[in-house]
Amino acid sequence: MADPRNKVEFDDIGVVRATFKIDGVTIVYDATKTGGAASTMINKAVTLSADDTVALAADGDAIVGKLLSVESDSKAVVQVEGFCDLPGGDGATLTRGAAIVGALGAASAKGYVRAAASGTAAELIKCRGRIVRNGTTTAVVVQL
Repeated sequence: MADPRNKVEFDDIGVVRATFKIDGVTIVYDATKTGGAASTMINKAVTLSADDTVALAADGDAIVGKLLSVESDSKAVVQVEGFCDLPGGDGATLTRGAAIVGALGAASAKGYVRAAASGTAAELIKCRGRIVRNGTTTAVVVQL
């Protein structure tokens, strides 16, 4: 029998979810898609675009959490605390232990993360969490 301690996992540790409105531009409802939105939106990093409203994160944005699903009433479920995986930006610096901010993916796609630039005051004000595992850039494990 395999030793279960041989596999390190962070799934569902400390997860807290919250409901937000969607911006209707970077995040849109689609009844034909799993999770209520295109795969280019679900499981991506989100930021606040207005009071109570989330949008996919752009470069340097503060990260609110991970978009889990979108509902027909233009509301979204967002993981706002706990361990999760988020995609790293295109060529992004992903330093273990560093706090995160938004980043852009290939073709300037929004919803990605990178390590906050320690020499940039504006990013240090907005950054949160930390990178825990950076071995897979498409699924960087972070603690929000």
